[in-house]
Amino acid sequence: MLITPTLDKLQALNLTGMAWALTEQPERPAYQALSFEERLGMLVDREVQDRDTRRVDRNLKAAKVRSTACVEDIDFGHPRGLDRGQVLSLASAQWVAGHQNLLIVGPTGCGKSFLACALAQAAVRAGRTAGYHRVPRLLADLGLARLDGRWPRLLATLAKVDVLILDDLALRPLTTDQAADLLEVIDDRAQRRSTIVTSQLPIASWHDALGQPTLADASLDRLLHTAHRIELRGDSLRRGQPEPAPSIPAAAGSAVAAAPLRARTRAQAAETPPRPDEDRPRRP
Repeated sequence: MLITPTLDKLQALNLTGMAWALTEQPERPAYQALSFEERLGMLVDREVQDRDTRRVDRNLKAAKVRSTACVEDIDFGHPRGLDRGQVLSLASAQWVAGHQNLLIVGPTGCGKSFLACALAQAAVRAGRTAGYHRVPRLLADLGLARLDGRWPRLLATLAKVDVLILDDLALRPLTTDQAADLLEVIDDRAQRRSTIVTSQLPIASWHDALGQPTLADASLDRLLHTAHRIELRGDSLRRGQPEPAPSIPAAAGSAVAAAPLRARTRAQAAETPPRPDEDRPRRP
């Protein structure tokens, strides 16, 4: 029986997983012993698995998190106050289902952004959506959006993401307009979605850095309520990484390599005695 027309129809219906599984079944004799219902169930399972994989890949691409950041690569051996049990518990993404927040603070280079992206990626694997934004750039974009009419649409986009990463909060004090924009982002997500905030400042210093006291009170009240906290310490992780060797341009490299060769050639020429015919006087 020719299955080419069936494969074409499955492709037309966007059932690519079933199509691939159907082409594999005739090639494996073990499938012949199965009933029709069992083989059909395996085709459906393959389609579901294929769609889940494509959805995760699509959500990871849309999240714009660091592609190399994952829970499996988190370094628990470096002394920085990281609790393995807490991180693995957060990796299950149950806190996302409960619409809770996560606050990660610590000095520069201690791995705050990597940890935030790794936990967001774990949430995406669990079927959630995520988005990564550095706070200074996000506030600048919100300021421009107020002028060109994109402000409501941008806020709506930020509000519907399951896990929103706000990286590098309060690198410098916020203006009143920036503090108001930040409050709008946080308020839209309060008790509806989950937010990850990273900062070099201790949480106790956030109030002074968030600008106008009334706006700071409102933002922190929504962020700190039922929030998980990770407070890192210690030296920068980047200090232990080897520096890359300086590259040598091709022309310079060839010149450096040729210098010892020229020196050896001159030395050999000085040590080599002249040939006998070179001592004879030439005929006029």
